[in-house]
Amino acid sequence: MDPLPSPPQLCVLESAVVAPPPAPETSLPLTFFDVYWLNSPPVERLFLYRLTPGTGHDAVPSAILSTLRSSLSQALRAYFPLAGRLRLTPGTADRYELHYQPGDGVAFTVAEYAVDVDELAADGPREVARILPLVPPLSTGVGPVLALQATVLRGGLAIGISLHHAACDGASSTRFLHAWAAASTGAGSPPPPVIDRGLMTKDPSFSHIYDIYVGDLTSTEEMEYVEFSSDKLLATFTLSKEDIQRVKDVVAAAAGEAGAPLPRCSSLVATFGLIWSCYQRAKDDDEASSGDPTYILFPIDHRPRTKPDPVPDEYLGNCIGAALHAAPKDQLAAPGAGGILVACTAVAAAIEEAMGHTTSPEKMGSWPKKILEAVATGGGVLSVAGSPRFRVYDVDFGFGRPAKVEIVSVARTGAMALAESRRSSAGGVMEVGISLPPAGMQRFRKCFDDAISWHHHL
Repeated sequence: MDPLPSPPQLCVLESAVVAPPPAPETSLPLTFFDVYWLNSPPVERLFLYRLTPGTGHDAVPSAILSTLRSSLSQALRAYFPLAGRLRLTPGTADRYELHYQPGDGVAFTVAEYAVDVDELAADGPREVARILPLVPPLSTGVGPVLALQATVLRGGLAIGISLHHAACDGASSTRFLHAWAAASTGAGSPPPPVIDRGLMTKDPSFSHIYDIYVGDLTSTEEMEYVEFSSDKLLATFTLSKEDIQRVKDVVAAAAGEAGAPLPRCSSLVATFGLIWSCYQRAKDDDEASSGDPTYILFPIDHRPRTKPDPVPDEYLGNCIGAALHAAPKDQLAAPGAGGILVACTAVAAAIEEAMGHTTSPEKMGSWPKKILEAVATGGGVLSVAGSPRFRVYDVDFGFGRPAKVEIVSVARTGAMALAESRRSSAGGVMEVGISLPPAGMQRFRKCFDDAISWHHHL
């Protein structure tokens, strides 16, 4: 096979630091929800926008870039902790904090990239190496928590975001993006973030969990991340409402025929179950069809479930727990209804278990150990990034809705990316991003297409 052509060179036009209006020096202690992510790679998102036909600066007036820069400063007025840095709390050996002091700011890069926006915004497999230059670099561990990049494309603009997961979760980070977009358009500001970390420490029974998490703090090298190769691809697979309903129908029928309990098969469960089953069937190794366990791992938002009082939706930080469950590889990869039933049953069980123990310190304290044990089995863990609740396709900076939104970091973590579909305003349609090498992507596409076709011909 001929080697892939080298990606075009990114031309950096400007590197600046955008600061919020002056705010008081502030230190936000990391909670156990936060410190778990301290050594994780940054979450990298990419928003692609189509603009007026043309190329280069003709397509992106300088006024657009100027507005993005000034509105970023306005948005950081409320979200000023994101302009700060993670650091070891002075005088401690294992306590960390998000520290902001006046003068801190967010790295904001303006660049040019000689690629058509339509090429990058396609659903079919695209080379990750051509997409990566559009998200700015950000280190793991202590240091800055946010970096942004606006890149002029042929016929469009890319806005790349790299965010340290220890600073906040996906719900918080997308709220910030909506606030930035609102400042850019002059729309009414959304509710400001709640930055009181005391909300997470009201229950004294959880005080020891931080010590458990920081004691088990996993290095980046120890965590299960996929090997990044130059030929890695990224593709998007869409599940329509009809597709999802057909999965639900098949699961109900299969459970009835097997005399098995009917799992609670929501649209999310049906989506995760179908993708997980296809992902396992697409594997090409000696263990792919064994009876050994493989796992699915996805986040559960604990804001409405914290005790003694729910945490506000606007809380700025991490407030997500883990839903984890195993399924035997051979059963998960079984063709027809069998594999889908096994997958959806396991996903539903993961949700039920996670929801049932939201107030248990013992269960929360055991999450890191259980995840590491799942990784150590060698059977693989398929994790999930994103959520349709984040409304990423509503992030409009004044030049229309995004043509495409990607979670580029799934190419490093091996997760599946999840979002609402940009093509349906009615809701209920799911977009799933998958990153695999060419041979693996070809197998996954065939498994996915075959599964959708099979469900619709029953």
